[in-house]
Amino acid sequence: MSESSPTLYFIAGVTAVGKTKIALEWAEGNNAEILSCDSISIYRGMDIGSAKPSLKEQKRVSHHGINLYPVDKPCDVGQYASYAQEKVREIQQRGNTVLVVGGSGFYLQSFFSPVVDQVEVSVQVREEVEIFYKENGLHAVCDRLLALNPRGLGDLDRLNPRRVIRALERCISSGKSLEELKDAFQKLPKPYPQFDKKVVWLDRENSDLEERISRRTQEMLDSGLLEETREILNHGLSNNSAASASIGYREAIACLGGDIPEAELGSTINLSTRKLVSKQRKWFRKHLPRGSFISIPKGKTLQFHDLLWITDT
Repeated sequence: MSESSPTLYFIAGVTAVGKTKIALEWAEGNNAEILSCDSISIYRGMDIGSAKPSLKEQKRVSHHGINLYPVDKPCDVGQYASYAQEKVREIQQRGNTVLVVGGSGFYLQSFFSPVVDQVEVSVQVREEVEIFYKENGLHAVCDRLLALNPRGLGDLDRLNPRRVIRALERCISSGKSLEELKDAFQKLPKPYPQFDKKVVWLDRENSDLEERISRRTQEMLDSGLLEETREILNHGLSNNSAASASIGYREAIACLGGDIPEAELGSTINLSTRKLVSKQRKWFRKHLPRGSFISIPKGKTLQFHDLLWITDT
């Protein structure tokens, strides 16, 4: 890229690492608007469990990518990617800097590489496959998918119902095998080719992060996570499988249903969050650009001028 190329800035990292505070400070000092990259903050009413920026924080810096959908209307990464592209254009036209902040892997990946193919799946096909799955089970869906893929299913996770179902939908809709779809997908152009992309990854040592996770969970419970979950269940959360399975809400739903004692809710959320952090680290290393990695020492407050930006190449 040339020196005149516009730049997208990213502050990313695992859950509870402290992205929000440093992002606000950096944005205020650099005429930036924040584009949230969080797959739960996009839903209205899911405030406490997603650790969504407060109204006070949103007033400090313009935020985008939050409160976009009602809880009963699922949003996928393709919809987010389209929204993000529109917002990046708008922010740039205002002469401001774009700062992407978050830790949702697929959403972050949408800024660096294609995340969805160009296959359009009709409502009719989606409903037909869903009914077939409910009536016949996952094994039958795999058999049907294998019939359309004589060379095999590659690295598809056959134990993941959603991925197997989506694969069958795309094979039916396109008339192509998974191998052919993968080949076509790999030829898609990268997003934001006109932008430099500068990335900072934040992390902490495990003991520090575990303490932060415990404090974060307790703050959520004290702020009314159970009451918030009860409210959004009344607004159709159960119709959104991805959102209702997100950490914090999943455990709160189980608690409200009598499957987890309220006294054990906090420790259960903490354990789930620690497992998520481990998965995030592995996924980020495998799928996303390295950028600048900062491990924040225990007890240290990171200042925005501590950030070292490295351009993704």
